[in-house]
Amino acid sequence: MLFNELGLPEEILRAVAEIGYEEATEIQAKAIPLLLQGRDVVGRSQTGTGKTAAFGLPAAASIDREMQRSVQVLILCPTRELAMQACEELCKFSAYLPYVKPCAIYGGADIERQITQLKKGANIIVGTPGRVMDHIRRHTLHLDCLRTIILDEADEMLNMGFREDIEEILQYVPEERQTVLFSATMPPQIMAITSEYQRDPVVVGVEQKSRTVESVAQFYYEVPMGRKTDALQMLLLAFEPKLSMVFCNTKHMVDELTEELVAKGFRAAGLHGDMKQQSRTQVLNAFRSGRLNILIATDVAARGIDVDDVDAVFNYDIPQDNEYYIHRIGRTGRAGKTGCAYTIISGRKQAMELKDIARFTKADIIRCDLPTRDDVIAKKTDRVLDKVKTYIGSGKYADGEYQLEKLMSEGFTAEQVAATLLGMRISKETRTVPEFIKPVFRTKDSGGKGKSVKIEISLGRQNRIAPNFILGALVDATGMTGKNFGKIDIYDRFTTVEVPEADKEHILDAMTGTKINGQKIKVKLYEGKGADYSGEKDFRSGGRRRDGGKSGRNGKDGRSNRRKRY
Repeated sequence: MLFNELGLPEEILRAVAEIGYEEATEIQAKAIPLLLQGRDVVGRSQTGTGKTAAFGLPAAASIDREMQRSVQVLILCPTRELAMQACEELCKFSAYLPYVKPCAIYGGADIERQITQLKKGANIIVGTPGRVMDHIRRHTLHLDCLRTIILDEADEMLNMGFREDIEEILQYVPEERQTVLFSATMPPQIMAITSEYQRDPVVVGVEQKSRTVESVAQFYYEVPMGRKTDALQMLLLAFEPKLSMVFCNTKHMVDELTEELVAKGFRAAGLHGDMKQQSRTQVLNAFRSGRLNILIATDVAARGIDVDDVDAVFNYDIPQDNEYYIHRIGRTGRAGKTGCAYTIISGRKQAMELKDIARFTKADIIRCDLPTRDDVIAKKTDRVLDKVKTYIGSGKYADGEYQLEKLMSEGFTAEQVAATLLGMRISKETRTVPEFIKPVFRTKDSGGKGKSVKIEISLGRQNRIAPNFILGALVDATGMTGKNFGKIDIYDRFTTVEVPEADKEHILDAMTGTKINGQKIKVKLYEGKGADYSGEKDFRSGGRRRDGGKSGRNGKDGRSNRRKRY
């Protein structure tokens, strides 16, 4: 259906044409006529289906010019980025309606500046629930004349704990109003709000033929525990996406990963909720312009980011919710383009989680082997040679001929100079390529039979480590089962584990660079110095350690010192 068939005013149709919209999406065609009639609507629609225009165009059209200095439409969004984006879209939609004045209000920004904008007569407010409540309590936002309230990404707002704020805001708006919800899912909480606050709502939705994005090719890589950063670095070097997004589950992981990639020379920046708004805006602007080409973000921080040219999405962490996987990979393959999504997993637990996601999304997520260091170096070498071929005869580096003659006059041949320069350039291009030990996942268990040896892991009681942490890391990294491992003895500063002698090299390789409980470890064969090693006793001892502490069943701190055996 064309936009000019939906009943929108000529001024808005003119703006829509300039933006480049021609044919309405399914959700727009279904929702816009109902909203223009003033009906309460529940819209079920995934990200990327055009729902901002579905509610934004009728919102702009609904503003009464006679009441232009009063707030007539309130749009609630879960994140600052989504509020900013929706406000920007509304400004475009109302370009030829000068009396329509959208205003975004959200936390982390100067509230005094927002108050000034509100005083100038903003009549469409787009905001986050917390900051909207703040303005209501300050009496800087008055909703007495409100005609429409729209909850965008309603399910996400409920997941983020905004239900109380939403219900309180609804107490401040007139009973005679239009109430609109847009949500990707329809959990019971959404239906409860619908039944309580809407009048005879019409439910419209987009039929999902598939729960995933058909324009996105999806792949995954299995790597040892603690080697995900090396794997991500290898993929970034191998594929060289112009713009890419990397998703982590926690703010701490975003910060840590950003620091590591920047230290390796990547143009990366992080984005999460603890950042000040000015910093967030600077990061997003730099990403959109290409000054940064890698954006590392949490799911919540990335909601509402709309960039059409993202080539690849990397799942550094498995998403905590299957729906988040769809939102993540939907950041690429937009605007008629194709994209790629890569997921990095470690251990059997994450492998099972990814299988659940594949079943939920009904998608083929293809297992791939990680590019090798030689593969990446060969690719970068070819690129250097291609550049040299391009510039030969172009005259761009004509000054080099004089320098070459100078070196040849000193007895060097042209071949020696060329080989040295190429070597230097290739070395510079490949110095950040990591060494990566390809994981070997065992298919058969040794069952703990045969001779055993001990390995030493550089974490102990002072690191608050527990036997289950050690065993879990061993199982995840090696692909072996718990019964392959023997006694685990935890000392103050290190831990020893009995392992099958036949598998010791595999276990040492797999555990190299691993993190246990978030802490990097070193692993080696135990040197066998006995209970006096480092002046410590293990959990079996009933005596005293050389450091004066008590051991036995209950130590000085009253906690059990018994060693756990697996």
